[in-house]
Amino acid sequence: MNVVDSIKNEVKGIMDNDSAHDFEHIMRVYKNAEKMCKKEKANKKLVLCAALLHDIVSYPKSDKRSKMSSIESAKKSKLVLKKYGFSKQEITIVSDAIRDHSFSQNKTPGTIEGKILQDADRLDALGAIGIARVFATGGSLKRPFYNIEDPFCKTRNPDDKTWTVDHFYQKLLKLESTMNTKSGKTEAIKRTRILKDFLKQLKQEL
Repeated sequence: MNVVDSIKNEVKGIMDNDSAHDFEHIMRVYKNAEKMCKKEKANKKLVLCAALLHDIVSYPKSDKRSKMSSIESAKKSKLVLKKYGFSKQEITIVSDAIRDHSFSQNKTPGTIEGKILQDADRLDALGAIGIARVFATGGSLKRPFYNIEDPFCKTRNPDDKTWTVDHFYQKLLKLESTMNTKSGKTEAIKRTRILKDFLKQLKQEL
C-alpha cells in the first residue's frame, strides 16, 4: 500500500458523519483534484494528500470555532505527514495549502498545489452536489428554506445563518470568479449554471 492510500485509510477512520463534510466529500474533492493535476503542473502526491487531509478538523457551521477548521486541519496534517516520512518542505506545501483553502480565510494560496486544493474544494460546493450539501446543512441546523417576503435577496442582503437559499447569494454564486486554475474555472462555469437553473426553477415554483 502506498503512502497516499495509507493516509486515505487513516482519514476514513476519523471523519465525522456530517453529510456536508464527511469522507464522501473528501473523496469528491480528491477526485476533482486528481483530474485537475492532469491539466495543471503540480506535485500530484502532495495535492492528493492535501485533499485527503483538508477537513480532518471540521467544526460545525453553528460552532464559533468554524472559521478555525482549516487552521486546525493544517496543524493536524503536519503530524500525520511527519509520521509518514514527508520532508519539511513537503509538509509546508501541504499544510499551507490546507490552511489557505477555506472560503472564510479569504486567501489565495501561494502554490499551485494550494490553488488546486482550493479549486477542488470549491467545485464540491457547486453543481448538483453543491445544492444537496446546502440543504443538508440547512436541515441539520433547522433553518427555513427561504425568506418568505424576499426569497431571492432582491431588496435585502443575504443572511445564510437564517435562510438556506441565501447561501447561494452570499457565497456559492461568487465561487466561479474566485477559481485559480483554468481547469477549475471551466468546471466551475458548468456547475454554476446548474445553480442558476435551480434558482430559476425554484422561482417558478414559489
